[in-house]
Amino acid sequence: MQDRFHTTLTAGNAALLLVDHQIGLFTGVRDITVSELRHNVTSLAKAAVRLKLPIVVTTTAADSMWGPLIPELQAVLPEELKVIDRSSVNAWQDDRVRDAVEATGRSKLIIAGISLEVCAAFPAISATAAGYDAYVAVDACGTFSRTKRETGLLRLQQAGVIVSDYATLAVEILADNAHPIAGEVYSDLDIPFATLVGQLAAAYSR
Repeated sequence: MQDRFHTTLTAGNAALLLVDHQIGLFTGVRDITVSELRHNVTSLAKAAVRLKLPIVVTTTAADSMWGPLIPELQAVLPEELKVIDRSSVNAWQDDRVRDAVEATGRSKLIIAGISLEVCAAFPAISATAAGYDAYVAVDACGTFSRTKRETGLLRLQQAGVIVSDYATLAVEILADNAHPIAGEVYSDLDIPFATLVGQLAAAYSR
C-alpha cells in the first residue's frame, strides 16, 4: 500500500499554504540571503498560479508588528486572493486558515513560511496530525539562526512532514516536460540551469 511518502503530488491533489512572508520578518532572516528567499518564494507562488493550485496566504499582526507581505510576493498572487491576517502563532489554530485549506478539497499541502521552525513547521505538523500530507519547501522558508534551521528540520522529520525544495515540488506537479505549459513553469521557477537548457534547445531548433 502506498503512503504519503510514495504518492505523487499532482495539480489535482495539491494546494499551497504561504505563512507570514512579511517585510518585518524578512529583516531577521539569517539562514538564507534575503534576495534568495524572496526569489524562491515568489517563484514558488508563480509556478503554483501557473499550475492552477489553490493558494492560501496568511500573515500575523500585519498592522501592528510584522507588516504586510513582501511586495514581490503580493504582486504575483491572484488579485482576488484575500490574505488572512491572524494572531495565533500556529496558523493551523486559526479557523479561517483551516477552513480555507479544507475548502480546497486537496489532500496534499505544500507549506512555506517565516520562520521555518514556527510558521512553517507548526501548521505542517498540525496538518499532518489532521490527516493531510504536508510538505515544506525549505528554501522558500527562512529563520533567524542556524540552530533554529537545524532543529526545525529535525522536528519536521520527526513528525513525518516531507521536506523538499520549492522547484522540485513544482516540477513533480508538472510531471511531463512535454506539457504545453512546461516552458512557462520552468520560467516561473527561474532555475538557472533550466534557462540554459531552454536556450540550448532553442539553438538546436533553428
